[in-house]
Amino acid sequence: MAIFNALTRLLVILVLWLMLPILVENVVYRHINNGLIEKKKKFIDHLNQQEINDFIENEDDSTETYSQFSTLHSEFLVLSRVPAKKHQKRTTFSNEYRIIEGEENEYRILHHYFSYENENYQLEIGSSLSEVKDLTFIIKLFIIVVLVVILLVTFLADTFYIEYLLKPFYKIIDTKIRRVNEPEVFDHTPINSKSRDFRELDLGLNQMMDRIAELFKKEKQFISNVSHELLTPIALLKNKLENLLQNDSLDDNAVDKIAGSLKTLDMLKKIINNLLLISRIENNQYEANEKINFQEIINDLHEDLQDRIDDKGIQFINKMEHDFAFTGNKTLIHILIYNLVTNAIKYNKPDGSISISDGFLHNQYFISITDSGIGLNESQIENIFNRFARVSSDQEGQGLGLAIAKSIAGFHHIEIKVNSVLGEGTTFTLLVPETSKHN
Repeated sequence: MAIFNALTRLLVILVLWLMLPILVENVVYRHINNGLIEKKKKFIDHLNQQEINDFIENEDDSTETYSQFSTLHSEFLVLSRVPAKKHQKRTTFSNEYRIIEGEENEYRILHHYFSYENENYQLEIGSSLSEVKDLTFIIKLFIIVVLVVILLVTFLADTFYIEYLLKPFYKIIDTKIRRVNEPEVFDHTPINSKSRDFRELDLGLNQMMDRIAELFKKEKQFISNVSHELLTPIALLKNKLENLLQNDSLDDNAVDKIAGSLKTLDMLKKIINNLLLISRIENNQYEANEKINFQEIINDLHEDLQDRIDDKGIQFINKMEHDFAFTGNKTLIHILIYNLVTNAIKYNKPDGSISISDGFLHNQYFISITDSGIGLNESQIENIFNRFARVSSDQEGQGLGLAIAKSIAGFHHIEIKVNSVLGEGTTFTLLVPETSKHN
């Protein structure tokens, strides 16, 4: 608003600047014209033949004139005989350049035609415009300086006043929008404002968050119901199939089909649990107040995954040097790093390597997990965190591991960066916030 007001004032200044010469000239020329008319009147009122003879010495030469000049060439008076002309205007004004004693100047000239004792004369009275032009320039410069100062002062005044008026709006944005991570902690305290518009906005936000909180509770209840309603039948069905396997009358074909069904049920159960996990994370249904040591988590994972690492002949290199502690949810952080490490194992090459290192980048702690696997192209990197996205169809899995990792990282305000070279390997980097923050 302040910039808009400043631009409109600037437009006004430009218009005034363009009109200023016309306005000044009209005023000044009117003043000069009145002065020249007064001088003409005085000259005509006291005019007699003797004075005309004094001005025009040679009466036989109608073109000879006699002039009087001021010492500074600021004014002149010229009287001359002229032939009679029809429809000649008695008095006119013009701007002309005249050379007086070798010096050329611009003058405002009054031309007056009159008759005296059957003789026609032209009286020219001129006033120099050099001082007028200097004065016009000074006026223009003064006015433009004043207008620019006014523009700057009013812009600053508008800026501070608008900032003062919008303080309640900024407070609403800061306290009721930016810092709101879940409806349960929404601050319903009314914002103190003299503006009816901001009070209405605050009231509307409070009512909207009330509705969102109600829907949020229903969503949590729905997730809980889904967890029970879906997983319970799966567990019952699994038990029945396991009991069928105990029947000695089944042939090998039936046993294979039941085993395949059990494998499908296990996969379905795992998918449901992973989707529920993502949903709970995104709904902030976890506490984040535990002290987490990343080095301990890496050491524990190394022990848990040692068999899988040995089976593939992978060299596990732990280069972590910092004993960094972080506040969050220990179980979720464990799942996050577990998914990244198992992903590095799954897509690694036989006899490859996995290297885990840490450090500080611009005072921000990071952990890097690098593998010597198959690598990723640009399109795969863009979609790698999408649900059910899989790098290779040859590998087992549901494509939810990295989606879960992304949700957990977002919950803890951890940034995940991916660098990969196709055929050479991939590096996942976790950038931990400078201060412990969580939803």
